[in-house]
Amino acid sequence: MESRNPVLSRRGAFGQQASGGAPSVYQLEAMYNASAYAPPRSMTIDDVVVRSFLTLGTLVVAGAAAWVLVPDRLANAVALAAVVVGLICWAILTFGRRVNPVLVLGYAAAYGVAVGVVSHAYNSVYNGVVLQAVVGTALAFGATLAVYALRIVRVTPRFVRFVVAAGLALMGLMVLNLLVSFFHVGGIGIRENGPLGIVFSLAAILVGCFFLLLDFSSIEDGVRSGAPRKAAWLAAFGLTVSLVWIYLELLRFLSYFYSRD
Repeated sequence: MESRNPVLSRRGAFGQQASGGAPSVYQLEAMYNASAYAPPRSMTIDDVVVRSFLTLGTLVVAGAAAWVLVPDRLANAVALAAVVVGLICWAILTFGRRVNPVLVLGYAAAYGVAVGVVSHAYNSVYNGVVLQAVVGTALAFGATLAVYALRIVRVTPRFVRFVVAAGLALMGLMVLNLLVSFFHVGGIGIRENGPLGIVFSLAAILVGCFFLLLDFSSIEDGVRSGAPRKAAWLAAFGLTVSLVWIYLELLRFLSYFYSRD
């Protein structure tokens, strides 16, 4: 088959037979225009996988560095600053109109620091809980992917509305718990080691898995509709947000069944 690219075709620009001599000015111009106006490549699953590895890799490296380098006396301040930076990146990416790979990796690095500090604090009190939470997160990801691939749960508009409403409800309860905790120890009890806290953590983990289903659906729709290649960064960002949510909730949930060292 003859290529339509004049650089690769046996025929030069304007259908002239290629010769051993240098291309003419017109041929060079045609080559330039052909490359300059070529449509951008669409997003593929491989693009999403590569960018997800880069994003999660950044998060893991930042978390490991924070675990080792941040002293205990500065842990709270560093974690708070990292969360603020991460929230700023999240807000710009969520409400902005353009996908920015630097912001995606910035979010991963910031939240990696916060997750590393929190993980170190948990592991200091509940030795071994971090490894179990990491394994649990990986299993949750694999199980959710299998559920989506087998179409056991279908992502319909009604399901999307339910998941978004559930996520907002959980966030609202967390904010309410924080406000009440200023006046009453333990807040409303959803973050305490008890039946209510266990049920709330299970619900939060389940909702995190539901958000993974929404991520998988968005990726599949983007690939099918020919979304631009840069959109793979947004897909990686969504997966990272969901996995961080699941990991932190698993960390808290598993700690309920540990005795303090």
